[in-house]
Amino acid sequence: MRLDDGMLDYFRDMANEMVSRFGISRAEAVARINERYQNSEISPYPDLMCHEFPEYWAYGLYYYPDEAGRLPTGDEDDDESIDFAVLKIRPAPEPDSAAWTIKD
Repeated sequence: MRLDDGMLDYFRDMANEMVSRFGISRAEAVARINERYQNSEISPYPDLMCHEFPEYWAYGLYYYPDEAGRLPTGDEDDDESIDFAVLKIRPAPEPDSAAWTIKD
């Protein structure tokens, strides 16, 4: 996907959130982003998705919604009622996928 500098920074922040919150490698975080947004048309910064913080999108890339259809948002108050221990983790992209564009 083509991104201007502002959106590139936004997606880097999203990857940083996944690395720090979930303990995954940067390569996996980038692969998750690439897989999800590979065919998306992202407008220049601030794209509509910027109305949410990067951690909001990071949670959706890492977890499946809970039984009530909720995903964490990254806001402690909003996430207080979510049991993180029962959230299922989405699988990383397949190792031979084109989503893996960097190595650790």
